[in-house]
Formats: sequence, structure tokens, C-alpha cells
Amino acid sequence: VQVVESGGGVVQAGESLKLSCEFSGSIFRLWVMGWYRQKPGKERELVATITSTGNAKYGDSVNGRFTISRDNTKNTAYLEMSSLEPEDTAVYYCNAKYGGTLENYWGQGTQVTVSS
Repeated sequence: VQVVESGGGVVQAGESLKLSCEFSGSIFRLWVMGWYRQKPGKERELVATITSTGNAKYGDSVNGRFTISRDNTKNTAYLEMSSLEPEDTAVYYCNAKYGGTLENYWGQGTQVTVSS
């Protein structure tokens, strides 16, 4: 299994950004997809997860500004981020977790920098 993130970059506070996570190597709909982020000097934290049927859960830090989605026909998960704040600056990682097991895979991460 391989997951590859894309879409990171530098934006100004208040702007939006959409991240993509391309999945390969298995049957996409069997995997729960998630986005996590790691700020400098901090532990990796949950941003959002989504099941194959579209059931989404969000971390406390999101506060309704982010939306996770997936397209099972394109083997891709997305994270739409709006009203970005400098505190959202982090490396964002995609995770694929096989339903009902501990088997999971991480991408290499994509940097998101929000300037004030």
C-alpha cells in the first residue's frame, strides 16, 4: 500500500487550501482514510478520518473549518481547509488504515504554511 499527499504550500491567513491523498496497492474502499498533522516540536495530531461510506470524524482543533472527503472511483482522499490560521502551519500526513485492524500506512507528508 502506498499513499502520496499533494497540495501543500504557502498561503495567507484566511485563505483556503485543498490537500489530496492518492492511494494505491489495495482496494481503496476497504481502508479508512485519515489526515493528521504535526507542528514543529509537537506530537502528531488527528485532523480528520473518513470511512468508505463517508462517515467523517474530526479532531478538536479543526473547529468546523476543515472538510474531509473521498472519491472511491479515484482512490483519493481530500482535505479541504478554509479560514486557515497561522496555527494551522504543520506537516500534514495522510494515513490509510485497514478497517478493523491495526495495519496502517503513512504518506511522506506535505507542508502547509500559513502566514499572518
